Amino acid sequence: MSPLRIGSLELGSPVVLAPMAGITNVAFRTLCRELELERAGSTSGLYVCEMVTARALVERHPVTMHMTTFGPTETPRSLQLYTVDPEVTYAAAKMIVDEDLADHIDMNFGCPVPKVTRKGGGSALPYKRRLFGQIVAAAVKATEGTDIPVTVKMRIGIDAEHHTHLDAGRIAAAEGAAAVALHGRTAAQRYSGTADWSEIARLKEHVTDVPVLGNGDIFAAEDAEKMMSETGCDGVVVGRGCLGRPWLFAELSAALNGTEMPVPPNLGEVAAIMMRHGRLLADHHGEDKGMREMRKHIAWYMRGFPAGSELRNGMARVSSLAELEDLLGQLDPTVPFPKDAEGPRGRQGSPGTVALPDGWLDDPEDTLVPAGADIMHSGG
Repeated sequence: MSPLRIGSLELGSPVVLAPMAGITNVAFRTLCRELELERAGSTSGLYVCEMVTARALVERHPVTMHMTTFGPTETPRSLQLYTVDPEVTYAAAKMIVDEDLADHIDMNFGCPVPKVTRKGGGSALPYKRRLFGQIVAAAVKATEGTDIPVTVKMRIGIDAEHHTHLDAGRIAAAEGAAAVALHGRTAAQRYSGTADWSEIARLKEHVTDVPVLGNGDIFAAEDAEKMMSETGCDGVVVGRGCLGRPWLFAELSAALNGTEMPVPPNLGEVAAIMMRHGRLLADHHGEDKGMREMRKHIAWYMRGFPAGSELRNGMARVSSLAELEDLLGQLDPTVPFPKDAEGPRGRQGSPGTVALPDGWLDDPEDTLVPAGADIMHSGG
């Protein structure tokens, strides 16, 4: 597999960790990188932090600034911006450049969450073609003369009647984006059903001058191989598939580079990974909040493994590192990785009507910045 080049960045494997709110903080990214190095001998992909709101970054909101934390050896440092306003976009991207906050800027035009789309943000915004182009152009202008590439992540569109990805891909590339990534669902689908990889193939045929990355339903290394083979995409973006499986990136790197596939971890190894994750979260958030964050990860880690209800209940309420270590010590370390732990994971939900601002679909050429769409906390 050829390295993936995104602007100035050359990645040893064409794999990107998708930004996920409350998940892809410095603790999780560090763990993924450590496990890729340990199990595949490389740290070759791109690991993107949680989504950061451009306005909150410019205003130096303490929570947002904390979210921009990167590990001391983390490179390239990848930061995703959520934005709806070209002027604020320029200011945020210029701040990233001037203060050396990151090596790569991704832009979120794919979030399907109702509180985002009803304000005109996320996956609703590419419908406004001219405004979308102005936002991408603003970020690119702010990074001129640097090695910081700007990329765009989006969905197929708002719903089955309002596809936007082909226009958005063309516009993003024309405005200077170094790559475009497509989640093969509409906003109306949210995370339900099956991702439509054929639309990734269509985008790849439509956008030929920058890399096209595919996203959606990659839960194993063979899924990534299949997506790249079927669609011709240049790389893959992995989100829910790595929940409770931060070693997935080692498997993806091995599969796509043709090296020996790592053996899945047994329960003892998973317990050690969970403990490392807990310590990293405590370092980042403090022990109290770190353990509250760890609870959701434990449920994903333990999927398919045998554990009694009492032990699972204890893990669901864990409140300290010492308690976590004691609970993990009660697991049988010899249990092999279960078949039941494979396959889809994370949120799925049901499809539904997309919440949009009044009159949003009336004029796709409108450049009016949607009111109040970026007054929200980072992370989505």
